Amino acid sequence: MTIDNEDQLDKLRAVGALVARTLTAMGAALEPGMTTRELDDIGRALLEKDGARSAPELTYDFPGATCISVGPDCAHGIPGDTVIKAGDLINIDVSAELDGYFGDTGASFSVPPTTRRIERLCRDGRRAMWAGIRAVRPGGRLNEIGRSIEAFADKNGYSLVRNLASHGVGRSLHDAPKEIPTWHEPRDRRVITEGLVFTIEPFLSLGADWVEELDDGWTLRPPGREATVQYEHTLVATRNGPLVLTLA
Repeated sequence: MTIDNEDQLDKLRAVGALVARTLTAMGAALEPGMTTRELDDIGRALLEKDGARSAPELTYDFPGATCISVGPDCAHGIPGDTVIKAGDLINIDVSAELDGYFGDTGASFSVPPTTRRIERLCRDGRRAMWAGIRAVRPGGRLNEIGRSIEAFADKNGYSLVRNLASHGVGRSLHDAPKEIPTWHEPRDRRVITEGLVFTIEPFLSLGADWVEELDDGWTLRPPGREATVQYEHTLVATRNGPLVLTLA
């Protein structure tokens, strides 16, 4: 989607703020002993309170309001009876539709006590995402985002999952442009246009560069079970730089 008026921006801001608040509340509620379904119920209640609909349910008939993955799973986890334990690495992805517009955000959380290695991975997952966000400018190439993220990952000794990518968002959950690599793809010649709405969501890992789908048809896991984090924002490319829509 490309924004061409203030009404569109206002509606994207509204849904972006809602998914950001929901993600923050779910992260704050995380504690050992609760199930991922109980955590999902918190997210559902917050979305529905403001009149929003779960985007994965609406778009893909996903069996949950939000995606909650317990490590080593890192994406598209189905909320259920899994009990969260101390030391778990949890990914929460919240996306919703409100007034015909979609917002998408996500983050990984470590449940204390955790190791320094996992604490550093979480910290650097956020830094990798922001490295990509800072590369956004109208007229620049989309692959500069991946170039910046990959440079950060290489410098700090991480790998990037390369079969999960960022994407356009706006009037649908997965809009054009499709599959924006979070690693450098020199063959990608696409240009960032002013007003373009999309996500940036690198999957930073302690060694994984691929994930596989489990038998449930949704959950994604590195085959070597390497710890992997994801951080995600929805943003608009403006003449003044990236405008992040999903800040809490």
